[in-house]
Amino acid sequence: MKITNIESYLFYPGTGKNILLCKMTVEDGTYGWGEAYVVRGKEPITKMLLDSVTEVVLGRDVFNVRHLRSMLFNDFAIKRGSNDLYSVISALEIASWDIIGKITKQPVYNLLGGKHRERIRAYANGWWKGANTIEETVKRVLKLKEEGWNAVKWDPFKGPWREQLTREEEDYAVENIKAVREAVGRDFDLLIEVHRRLSPYHAIHFAKRIEEFDPFVLEEPCHSDNLDAIAEVRRNVSMPVMTGETFYNKMEFKNVLESHCADYINPDTCSTAGITGMIELATMAEPYSVMLSPHNYNSSVVGLAATVHLSAVIPNFVIAECFVNIKPGCDRVASKGLVLDHGFFELPTEPGLGVDIDMNALKEQPFEPFHLTSLPQYSFEYPRKEDFVK
Repeated sequence: MKITNIESYLFYPGTGKNILLCKMTVEDGTYGWGEAYVVRGKEPITKMLLDSVTEVVLGRDVFNVRHLRSMLFNDFAIKRGSNDLYSVISALEIASWDIIGKITKQPVYNLLGGKHRERIRAYANGWWKGANTIEETVKRVLKLKEEGWNAVKWDPFKGPWREQLTREEEDYAVENIKAVREAVGRDFDLLIEVHRRLSPYHAIHFAKRIEEFDPFVLEEPCHSDNLDAIAEVRRNVSMPVMTGETFYNKMEFKNVLESHCADYINPDTCSTAGITGMIELATMAEPYSVMLSPHNYNSSVVGLAATVHLSAVIPNFVIAECFVNIKPGCDRVASKGLVLDHGFFELPTEPGLGVDIDMNALKEQPFEPFHLTSLPQYSFEYPRKEDFVK
């Protein structure tokens, strides 16, 4: 079944960033949806790359999913990988599986070996953005608990991302976590996002102070390219450590796994060559007893649906991500979406991904550019020596 058309659409869900969707059509008129991971401020660049590969994809058999991946990496990109390239490959790969599922009248997870679980546990992210006080953070997390969520992730720090923490900055983050734990109770999981900001010393010092609040995981405590630094943290803390959202291929994750720096990895389905790319990474992680927790700063329609199908088929899945701040805007463009029940997504039973997009609604939420001049401006002057945590 030959691919006859590919269209890309950028839309703005109302907050966060723009979303890049891809609609692929084959010769019998069957269409499928894919999604590429995009970074705020450079979404048009990824769209431009997606549009540019169309001419080498049209006319190819939609069933040749793995060959399409190999062709785009080896021949189109001449083995020069990037976040944008793997995100484009992901969009086309996901759309292909959506079409294949519709043609064979099967949900995608059935085509990938069948399900390991009946529903997919998720944690809420994005809910904390704009909360400038601990009191506001607690208020927001309690609202999520009332809605049925039982796990959240957030960045508890205040101020610019620097490797060195002042005592005041560390105290704020610790008090933030303490207040949230006291508010939600012990039957609620807290995932702590560090955003690659700290040196090993400061990450370890901070982690030891929050041990009593029983974090579910400490995510990316140090710069993700410095696997030795992350491994040092993992050896010295008593909570699981996670990394992987900034990596896109098997070679990079080979280094992650062999460095023994992580208990969980969190690659993104929309930036790691799609569903089959994620399955390969999960398989690589199994011999190391490493679990997979998919990153998902994507739409709660297509990108999250691909993550749900992927999460159903891998044995070492632990929990998936859902950005609740962009979910309302994404829900408005979904003519058919996922079902969320008390922090779990139900597995779709319809053919393909089991979701669809309302084209009229999509056009009513057009692309909104982000200007770098609107981002916060921080001084690069380091704190005084006496301000450093001892």
